[in-house]
Amino acid sequence: MSIYDVTPISPGDFQRRAKWRLPRFLYDYIAGGANDEDTVAVNTADFRRYHLKQRVMRNVDGIDTSTTLAGHQASMPVALAPVGMAGMMARRGETQGARAAKSAGIPFTTSTVGICPVEEVQAAIGQPFWFQLYMLRERDLVLKLLDRAQAAGCDTLAFTVDLPVAGMRLRDYRNGMLGGGALGKLSQLTQIVTSPLWAVDVGLKGKPHNFGNLSDLVPDPNDLNAYKAFVDSQFDPSVTWEDIAWLRGVWQGKILIKGVLEPDDARAAADVGADGVIVSNHGGRQLDGVASSISKLPAVAAAVGGEIEVYMDGGVRSGIDVVKALALGARGVLIGRPWVYAVAASGEAGLTNMLDVFQREIATAMALMGVTRIDQITSDLIEY
Repeated sequence: MSIYDVTPISPGDFQRRAKWRLPRFLYDYIAGGANDEDTVAVNTADFRRYHLKQRVMRNVDGIDTSTTLAGHQASMPVALAPVGMAGMMARRGETQGARAAKSAGIPFTTSTVGICPVEEVQAAIGQPFWFQLYMLRERDLVLKLLDRAQAAGCDTLAFTVDLPVAGMRLRDYRNGMLGGGALGKLSQLTQIVTSPLWAVDVGLKGKPHNFGNLSDLVPDPNDLNAYKAFVDSQFDPSVTWEDIAWLRGVWQGKILIKGVLEPDDARAAADVGADGVIVSNHGGRQLDGVASSISKLPAVAAAVGGEIEVYMDGGVRSGIDVVKALALGARGVLIGRPWVYAVAASGEAGLTNMLDVFQREIATAMALMGVTRIDQITSDLIEY
């Protein structure tokens, strides 16, 4: 059976189409993780450890999936996570993701290393969005990025703290994306040639292929290798909570600390003035063998959930997963790979349809659990 014999509905459906459409090195960049990818696997598998409680004979007329995320009204407790190089997976991928998020009524988060600059995203949607940032060695560059993001309408900063060094993503070495020299480049060229739909739609029509937010910081804006060298040189392994306190002093919007897994780190984030934390293991792309995000969520929520907002990402593949995360203490979830698979496979329309399915899954689960509002999804509705 061909992948085009069925209508794509779920993230898995879109993933299979994306794998067929993308050059292997780009598909592996999205799908892969660190080392043996054990954490990638448990991020999704561990959702099955938790079971929702079905309750009957309750008045569930008028289901409302809306909530507030970082101070803004959202149609459901879902945001699109930052994904580096999304614009290489689909033509101007960040703008397609942002428009679909706007249509769905949820937040979009653009990455420091996105292909589309923040100004292009703002022009596409004309409303505030979230901006993901790493702490760079040169703090004046951080200030420039913050000024640029704020001028483009970003009001919430998702600050990533779990990348003092890049994880060992072995797929990227195997497929020639990292290292490999001339043979690696030849391998990538072969993969592009055998992906004609991507080559035309993204490779030719999706230019420029550079990290738009860094275009004025790198000597050759058309050389992705130069960008990578620059980004690698700017990862700062010396960052501590004192630097986050500095960030709090220079950024007037909301700050969500992304990459927290332990309660004491969540507590430290709250102490330096963060507005929230995102329980995340970077999609299993950093430290392989670490626990899943969903398994770490309850302890973090218990530690700081009464003071700051708690979000999670990693492994969410359905509206049912969203509801489980809410019952375990999350205010909302972020999804990364699913939205990129959708735009890579079927563009903005595909992502819009997938998000509609997520919302309907959430609403259906709520009705069958006997609740009508998001704040009624509490710990007494889930069991282990």
